[in-house]
Amino acid sequence: MNDCLFFGSNYSPKLIKNEPNQITKPIQFKFENENENENENENENENENEKQIKQISTGDYSTIFLFENGKAIEYLNDLNQNPSKIQIEENIQKVTVGFHNEAILTIEGNVFAKGENINPKNPNEFINISSLIEDTNDRIIQDIVSGEHSIYLLTSNQNVYGIGSNLYGQLGFDSKILPKTEKPILMMKNVSKIFSGNFSTHVFLLNSNQELFVCGFNQYGQLGLGESRKEEIKIKKLTKIQNIPKGKIIDIQCGAAYSIMLIENENQNENENPKRKLYSCGDWRYNGLGNEYKDTYKFTEIKSSLFENDDYILDFSVGYDHTLILTSNSKMIVFGYNYSGELGTGDTNTQFIPIQIELPKLRFNENISNYHISCGYERSFLYYSPSSFSNLEEDLIKLFERKEFCDILFKTKNGEIIKAHKLILEYRLNQNQNENQIEKLKEIISKKSIKESNQIFEMIYSNRIINPKLYSEIKEIINSNEKIEETIKRIYLNENENEKDFIIERKEKQYKFPKLILIMRSELYRGMFLSVTNDTSNKVTDYSELSNKSFQIFEYWIYSNQIKDEIEITKEIIEEIEIGIDYFQLNQTYPNLFDLLIKKFNNQN
Repeated sequence: MNDCLFFGSNYSPKLIKNEPNQITKPIQFKFENENENENENENENENENEKQIKQISTGDYSTIFLFENGKAIEYLNDLNQNPSKIQIEENIQKVTVGFHNEAILTIEGNVFAKGENINPKNPNEFINISSLIEDTNDRIIQDIVSGEHSIYLLTSNQNVYGIGSNLYGQLGFDSKILPKTEKPILMMKNVSKIFSGNFSTHVFLLNSNQELFVCGFNQYGQLGLGESRKEEIKIKKLTKIQNIPKGKIIDIQCGAAYSIMLIENENQNENENPKRKLYSCGDWRYNGLGNEYKDTYKFTEIKSSLFENDDYILDFSVGYDHTLILTSNSKMIVFGYNYSGELGTGDTNTQFIPIQIELPKLRFNENISNYHISCGYERSFLYYSPSSFSNLEEDLIKLFERKEFCDILFKTKNGEIIKAHKLILEYRLNQNQNENQIEKLKEIISKKSIKESNQIFEMIYSNRIINPKLYSEIKEIINSNEKIEETIKRIYLNENENEKDFIIERKEKQYKFPKLILIMRSELYRGMFLSVTNDTSNKVTDYSELSNKSFQIFEYWIYSNQIKDEIEITKEIIEEIEIGIDYFQLNQTYPNLFDLLIKKFNNQN
């Protein structure tokens, strides 16, 4: 059963049957079978419920649950309509819900959306809005965000388009000239991130130089432009914010009348955890900014004794007028309006200053960083969603940023040191017996800034062209046709014992693995290696439940995400594998190992 807690408005849509309309304390969310008399739909729902939650997006229009298998269930704001699977043929990688719109981003880079301002003739029908972009070379989308009545698209070329309402200038144009659009309109180029909110009529755009631009409704100072701009109710053109708090912008989330920014200190000691702080701007009367009872027209730090020196902000979410924060010390900190119990305090009293709420015991409490928050209109979710093992390239980039298992040094032109994974680089770069590609890479990095160097490593790890100019300099030394999945399989086939630094010991045999591969594949070993700061152990014993044949299946699967063709599958092996999947915590792999074993077993018979 997935770990998913819910509290707040249980009305419109009705999310949990047989529960009151107001749920003021966190309770376990369970997917109800709404089609008991329809066997086909019942089986379909049961299979869907077994999938791991990847993301939840909730607004007034609907609530959508996205699963790791690329499918999604939608609860519409209609008491007479049961939850249903969203009928999109392509695999979904992200969902976003606004006040009266929905948008879905598929793995192929297409965006399907619906809503009154998107498709007024048939607001309940999904249409492909990315295909409406006039520039045919700019139709691959890598991120989407919903505003209250608008949707923003970030393309693979780092351009941002807006579609929907422009009543307050939230699309970056004069609303009298362009009050709304049913086609995506180019707003800005050279953008790295977009930030908005389910109920907001404003948007922030961050460019590749860490410059922040904003436009939209500003009646409550929610744009963070400062005291001098407080009288400007509508900012119709994208405007640069001059006084941004120092540090790296991790996230900005927008409520109806306020905005909250998460900043990470970049000047950190390599041996210390990075520091993160929250800043807010807007009108305290409409949500509580987490500060004193006064308006703040520029981003001002949220200070509270609840944020201890060793406490790291893992995640936060902003609803219509309430905010939830999750920290590394397993604290849930909340503030804002609480009409329906959306703060989880057990009552409906508004809290303008941050307070901590009590959470029930979580199933994976030791891995609190795998929990995420989603706030909507008078409702909140806390759900378990570990890093996806179906996208190892993203997982590897996250590990590159963590540095725990980076073991090779590169120096930039300014003398900064960057650490990388030698094991992956050796197999990711084009191997040539006459040339050392790692030395060539070191020479390239020695002439680049820290920012350019990080972009180069991200391109090597992910095979995505983030910076075409830099890519042209490294394309000769990288294997641009090989995916990480194939790289890991090649590491397995080469069987270089010097690269295998962790031993799994059984009574009959020893198995060696690189720790880096186990971290990418298994939640068990990810938690073991990354949560222990001074781990000197190099082996785990007692896998006696598994036969050698079953363990060999796991070994090949961990490297290749495949089953060897010559392996004959028996019922005994399937029973052992079912135990092993739970032990190794391989539940997040996609396609699912157990499902493939069953399919192969049926084909054999």
